[in-house]
Amino acid sequence: MTKIAMKTPLVELDGDEMTRILWKKIKDVLICPYVDLKTEYYDLGLPNREATKDAVTAAAADAIKKYGVGVKCATITPNAQRMTEYNLSTMWKSPNGTIRSRLDGTVFRAPILVKGLKVLMPTWTKPIVIARHAYGDVYGGVEGYVPEGGKVELSFPDGTKKTVFEFQSAGIVQATHNTDKSITGFARSCMNYALDQKKDLWFSAKDTISKTYDHRFKDIFAEVYEKEYKEKFEKAGITYFYSLIDDIVSRVMKSNGGMIWACKNYDGDVMSDMVATVFGSLAMMTSVLVSPDGKYEYEAAHGTVTRHYYKYLNGEETSTNPVATIFAWSGALRKRGQTDDLPDLVDFADRLEKACLTTIEEGVMTKDLCVNFEREVRSVNTDTFLAEIAKRI
Repeated sequence: MTKIAMKTPLVELDGDEMTRILWKKIKDVLICPYVDLKTEYYDLGLPNREATKDAVTAAAADAIKKYGVGVKCATITPNAQRMTEYNLSTMWKSPNGTIRSRLDGTVFRAPILVKGLKVLMPTWTKPIVIARHAYGDVYGGVEGYVPEGGKVELSFPDGTKKTVFEFQSAGIVQATHNTDKSITGFARSCMNYALDQKKDLWFSAKDTISKTYDHRFKDIFAEVYEKEYKEKFEKAGITYFYSLIDDIVSRVMKSNGGMIWACKNYDGDVMSDMVATVFGSLAMMTSVLVSPDGKYEYEAAHGTVTRHYYKYLNGEETSTNPVATIFAWSGALRKRGQTDDLPDLVDFADRLEKACLTTIEEGVMTKDLCVNFEREVRSVNTDTFLAEIAKRI
């Protein structure tokens, strides 16, 4: 069989633990037999980030800027436990946070819907798309431990100082930032995506408490909407709506779904996991980072599946769900095919996704999906699941 040709390489960002194992299996079983795969490879596994002092992450982000399309495996963001486990010199920052910051994009996450898979919120009959701001907040924060008390201040360029807190005993402090430019880009990305998808756009923050930081988000969104998008939204028959995040959460829980929910960085991280779980599994969520100048990075929205990884190292069988990682590859291949005018590559991406969904709909799936399926199914291990998908491509 002649393999499908590629013109321009994808930027391939390898990762950690069980998802790193899945990464290679997906390539070997579902992609390389059909596609003459061309990638520029970057190893973002934690050992290599330590070896390169995290320079590899910045280099990978710059490669996405150069080639336009990247695909990323899940990676570890180390905490104190991981620092000891991997013998790290420091707790390296989130690779996703670094890449998002360098690309200044917006992350759009949407559930992968499968016929027969029960939704845990019966009222949610339509997918909810989470638009996550991909810059700043805690992911670009500066923090520290104050061991013996003292005053912590913010110093501004005009010489103004504001007291954060006067510690009488030990404590912790964190400073976060954002920029008008990034917030404006976030607003435009969300509104463009809403028009493209013909979905209502909801935006949530907490401006009643954060009267400068969150209020700036609210004001910029309102200004961009009024000046650039109001007439377009009205013509398209869709709406833009802002409210406090606690109110939006309440509205979403009582809704039928079908909207784009724009969230600040941390809010989007949390809410996308909630939406994915309700629609079936954390492994059933697509994620794409889109920069203001049209660069794309596709990834799974979940973590590295540590528990399964240690079972795998012990020689135990695992039933790890690879669907979101498969869809990261299919999304990247489709976008590469679209930008390089390669219809065969686009068609392959479509067939790969269809084969994946058909396998599940025909009752063959990994263990995590079985409890939410409406009829009797066959639970299989990861290797068998991938082989079943390959039969249906």
